Parts: sequence; structure tokens; C-alpha cells
Amino acid sequence: MGGGTARANVNMSKIGYMRVSTEEQRPDRQIDGLKAVCDEFHVEIISAVSKTRPVYNAVLAKLRPGDTLVVWDLDRAYRSAADALTEINALDRRGIGFRIASFPLDTSTPEGYLLLTILSAMAEFERRILVRRTKEGLAAARARGKVLGRPRKLSARQIADARRRLAGREITATALAKEYKVGRSTLDRALRRRR
Repeated sequence: MGGGTARANVNMSKIGYMRVSTEEQRPDRQIDGLKAVCDEFHVEIISAVSKTRPVYNAVLAKLRPGDTLVVWDLDRAYRSAADALTEINALDRRGIGFRIASFPLDTSTPEGYLLLTILSAMAEFERRILVRRTKEGLAAARARGKVLGRPRKLSARQIADARRRLAGREITATALAKEYKVGRSTLDRALRRRR
């Protein structure tokens, strides 16, 4: 990295990008951190593993040579160390700076780029540890007999009743689904699952 396109734009902007995975996650910490250093910022509510990030892409399209992309933490913008380094190198080639608001870092120097590489690897390591712990927690819960996921829309009694009524040709599956206030596909799945 380093070098990049000459930054000649007189009206340089610092544009912030932040991401939260769900509506329940509050971006307040990121907003407070970016407000002080950005001319504007954009919030995206999307999972880190999502293949498309429309807000992020819109921010990238808006950036001009001389501008700086500001994020609060690397893991709030990038999925992996490789992803972060690829994106930041692409920004550098366009003459766009990069800043991590929570950590003073000048990516235009060899030392800063080395530090960025280490931070990217650490962010990816933390994410992988979190994924592993989540999987272990889910496996432990299943081993204790806990039922995970969304609650079933139809009870075992309703399914048994549906099976009996359908076998006796008392009612059609479509009418039964309507009676239970579920979709036909939900009823079909429930009947298959409990066979």
C-alpha cells in the first residue's frame, strides 16, 4: 500500500460507515465515535456474512480522491482480514484514505499498514472464536434436550387432529391450513416432520 493516487481534492470529506447485525443492536457507540471525526456517516443493518451490502457500496461510490473512509472498528466494516486488506488497497489505488476511529492508524506508512494487517487478523480471530463459542453453546443446549429455533406454529395435538381429519377426508389441506391460520406449506411441513 502507501503512495496511491495523489490526493488533490480541495473539498476532502471524511465519510463514516458503520454496521450492526440486527435492529436490536444499537450503533450508539459507533455513532458517538464517528460524529466527532466525520463530515457524514451511514449506518447499515445487515449481518457480517451477507454477500451484499448496499449502504457500504453506496458509500464507496460516493468517495472521491482525497476523501477518507472512516470506520469505528475493522470488524464493523469487513468480514475477514483478507476482505479488509483487499478493500483498503482498492481505496488506496483510488486515492482514498482509510481511518479506524477507535484506533489512530495511518495506513499510508509501512508501519501503519503492518499494524492494519495485524488488527485485521485479530478482528477475524475474534469473529471465528465467537462463531465457535456459539456453535458449542448450541450443541450443549441440544445435548440437554433444549429445542432451538422458532417455536412451532402447530402443536402436536393440532398435527394429530389434522392427520386424522385429512385421512377421513373430512376437510382439504388448504381449508385446514386456513382454519389453523397458517400457510399451506407450513401445514405440509408439519405433517411431514412428525411422521
